[in-house]
Amino acid sequence: MGGQLLVGLDVGTTGSKAVVFTELGDPVSQAAAGTPWTTTATGAELDPDALLAAARGALATALADAPPGRVAAVGVASMGESGVLLDSAGHPLGPMIAWHDTRDEDELADLHARIGPDTFARTTGLPLRHQWALTKHRWLRGHHPESRRAVRRLNVAEWVVRGLGGDEACEQSLASRTGWLRLDGRDWWPEALDWSGASASLMPELVTAGTPLGTVADRAGLSRLTGATLTVCGHDHQVAAIGAGALRPGDELDSCGTAEALVRSVAPGLPPETVAGLVDAGVTVGWHALAGRWCLLGATTGGLTLQRVLAGLGLDRADLPELDALASRVDPSRHGVTIEDEGRSIGVPARPLTGAPVTSAGPAEIWRAALESVTEEIGVIHDAMTSYSGVHHDLVAVGGWARSTALMEVKARRLGPVRRSPVAEAGARGAALLAGLAAEVYATADDFPDPARTGRPDGG
Repeated sequence: MGGQLLVGLDVGTTGSKAVVFTELGDPVSQAAAGTPWTTTATGAELDPDALLAAARGALATALADAPPGRVAAVGVASMGESGVLLDSAGHPLGPMIAWHDTRDEDELADLHARIGPDTFARTTGLPLRHQWALTKHRWLRGHHPESRRAVRRLNVAEWVVRGLGGDEACEQSLASRTGWLRLDGRDWWPEALDWSGASASLMPELVTAGTPLGTVADRAGLSRLTGATLTVCGHDHQVAAIGAGALRPGDELDSCGTAEALVRSVAPGLPPETVAGLVDAGVTVGWHALAGRWCLLGATTGGLTLQRVLAGLGLDRADLPELDALASRVDPSRHGVTIEDEGRSIGVPARPLTGAPVTSAGPAEIWRAALESVTEEIGVIHDAMTSYSGVHHDLVAVGGWARSTALMEVKARRLGPVRRSPVAEAGARGAALLAGLAAEVYATADDFPDPARTGRPDGG
């Protein structure tokens, strides 16, 4: 391989992370910019132009610190569900609404009455709840009359690619998070479009991640990127699985961040009743960023629970090695005390391995109980995936909490062998690799460099 560089941009709920990689998949520079949300009474919203400016800023800073070399391609991954409506001149009509915003309460109730959760789940692979694009779209049409002039809708990564000079397209894993895509036919669902006031003509061409979508334009203001191939890489969770090396059918990513997410790649074509069962168990089913794959995705707030417990103990991440060592010696089979976290009870072992009685739970016992609790929560989701789609192939962990040795031990006992990926920014790395696919740096995904060869620690 030569000296070309690849750039991965991961536009997430918290911020945009831009990382420059070599063709061997090693990071050489990176930068981040916060996502400029405006808080609302029901959640949050974004100015699309402000988001694009933040993404450009992250790219510019990362490139300023990068070594010499031609940048062959830029790939953009992003959060799902949120999107932007454009007029005939390509200007935004109204805000991007956060996936967690609840302003669409009335629209959701009406969708329940008109279509119903079972039909919705079987058709889209999604539960009927606040999150998906179609209810937010109907709300915009009712509250922002100018949105009715829209001729195009783009998901977040697609908007950023367009803003850098790329072609308009709709990537399949992001399309699967809208509520408009029929899972089995990989096409738009007329009933859902009609209900929300959208149309198939509003959507650009449906593509897979890694499809070349033009090049970075001069007007993007990033001279070093001008002429680099652009591609939309899809939903950040699936792209992180690619970056971490969980590529094969049956591979499963355990993303151990603030929200803990399991992402499993499966062959397409699960029966509608199986899809409905997975959705009922808290697992969404959609098209993967990788061509010819479906993705099972389930999440908990496990990382947030661990952070609250750690803070409640008066400790921080720097104290983890010592706390983990103590927690690993606690007997997980004896529970006699509970602590409360956001209304949930977490069982605490009553005594350590030595058998010496304890009159109250100490930090090690509390931490061990928290680790067991969050692992059991994610274990239930893992079991549901297995019961409906078969045994997983390889389980790969990334994210900040994957640095907890005690958590990895608990996971191995509950879920089976867990391989901790050395990749720091899995989402950005996956985006960069898919960019390399678009620019023909790699012929297929099988040519992606093995993440195990890097010695860099995981960032999360």
